Amino acid sequence: MDLEKKLEKTTLPLSLRKELLNKLIKENITEEPMVDEIISKTVESYEKTLIEPNEAVGVVAAQSIGEPGTQMTMRTFHYAGVAELNVTLGLPRMIEIVDARKEPSTPTMTVYLTEEYKFDREMAEEVARNIESITVEDVAEDISIDLVDNHINVILDPKKMAKRDITVDDVVNAIKKKMKLKIETDGNILRLIIKTPSLKALSKRIPKVKSIHLKGVPNIPRVIIKKDDTSGEYILYSEGSNLKEAFEIEGVDITKTTTNNILEIQEVLGIEAARNAIINEISNTLNQQGLTVDIRHLMIVADIMTVDGSVKPIGRHGISGEKASVLARAAFEETVKHLYAASQRGYVDKLNGVIENIIVGKPLSIGTGCIDVYIDRSYEEGSESIINKEYESEYNGEDE
Repeated sequence: MDLEKKLEKTTLPLSLRKELLNKLIKENITEEPMVDEIISKTVESYEKTLIEPNEAVGVVAAQSIGEPGTQMTMRTFHYAGVAELNVTLGLPRMIEIVDARKEPSTPTMTVYLTEEYKFDREMAEEVARNIESITVEDVAEDISIDLVDNHINVILDPKKMAKRDITVDDVVNAIKKKMKLKIETDGNILRLIIKTPSLKALSKRIPKVKSIHLKGVPNIPRVIIKKDDTSGEYILYSEGSNLKEAFEIEGVDITKTTTNNILEIQEVLGIEAARNAIINEISNTLNQQGLTVDIRHLMIVADIMTVDGSVKPIGRHGISGEKASVLARAAFEETVKHLYAASQRGYVDKLNGVIENIIVGKPLSIGTGCIDVYIDRSYEEGSESIINKEYESEYNGEDE
């Protein structure tokens, strides 16, 4: 029988089957009895590593992540060896992940480049320039109010514009798209005239003019290029995140580029990608602190956060607040609110979980607590008739 087909008939997962197949080919093991013995021993070892029946996996996962989590420092570290970028790590980052925050406190993207771009510094710089968001403020020498003529003066810097490949017309068109006002140009000076000028009205418009987007990907104020020491490729690290528009830039490898914003990953790449992102983010946060937690505990957290098809926080607004048990919800947060609501509406608690059984002092339905012993009445009746027959034969002096 073909080796691959033999392995397919086992209960081993695909990754283990591939690894075992490669090892058998590498070691040149072809004798069928030996191959069969190796496969059976591998299957036996694999099945021993599976979880015990009725194991309290949720409690074990919570304890396994919570205990090392208390040892994490509450500091902001430099990101991935890039001194210019600060990213929230440690306990604050863990809280961000499990709370499913709409946006992390320091959003960043790690942008990988395609084959023709990743080993060329100049081409990597070109991609970085295309990604980096450029606003009017970035190409202006000065933006101020002319109190004499009551208009806003925007003095553009020709060097900055040339470096970023932007013309005066580009700036004028961008301002006109965002604001309804008259623009007069005089070389590199733009005069923005509004209908009813006043100091208050002009002051209000200054921040709007400064933030008008001209080029690149919005919400990415800075991009840093770093050469990876092991592979020799250039990787871009961005301050800010906008995955959808970054994917449209030529030279960006969309199969590897990622962000630390999990909800953005869900929106752009889907729920399975978001699940993987949760696992990777928690795992990286723990590893950076020198802490090791079995990946299966992180997987169960990611699974419960994404099981409904959208990323939900672990808290009163998410997983814990949606538990079926009234007592479990009350034990977490807002105790009185949950008990009042339950009594008003006549809720019933079936005491199926761990928390509610601890509260009422009942044995938990986990481990050995999950097992009930039932008596088979037919077997019991059968046993009685056999005993009666033996007794009768002895009484009558018969020897069977």
